[in-house]
Amino acid sequence: MSSSFSKGLTKVEAGLKWDPAPAGRPQHDLDLVTAVYDASDPQGKPAYLVHFGSRSPDGTITLNRDSKTGQGFGYDEVMVLELDRLSETYVRVVLGVAIQQTQGDLTFGETLNAAVRLREGHTDLAHFDFAAIPRCTSAVLAEFTRDGGNHTWQLRPSFKGFDLDPAAFALAMGAAV
Repeated sequence: MSSSFSKGLTKVEAGLKWDPAPAGRPQHDLDLVTAVYDASDPQGKPAYLVHFGSRSPDGTITLNRDSKTGQGFGYDEVMVLELDRLSETYVRVVLGVAIQQTQGDLTFGETLNAAVRLREGHTDLAHFDFAAIPRCTSAVLAEFTRDGGNHTWQLRPSFKGFDLDPAAFALAMGAAV
């Protein structure tokens, strides 16, 4: 994915999609979550989180679409990570998905056709579905790290499921990769 001439990743789009719940069943509200870590504590507590209703303090990570039901065509939630604009104090970004638990304990196995696509421009970088973690309620999908030598960003797909509510997941996601 990189070479000595690589400029690294600059602007990555994460798209999350799923189908609406069948009639009479609780709606599924999946959310993209990003945790950003600074150089002083790259495996510890995140410097900040980006999720529905929030964005990064400097505007480099934004959630452009937020769906509570999965209705619509294509990707229901889209988050843009402008890695090349992140302050050099940040060295690690972890991307995950959590299911809001407002209508009972819902899992990925109960969510129809859920998938995530990571891309830069028109190039797909990674694709995930949740078939391997049907009993989980949240998952880490990828880790982006800044190369210390030339300050470029690299992707490490890192698929791991959790059975944690969104708040607990936000605290655990960085240590789990």
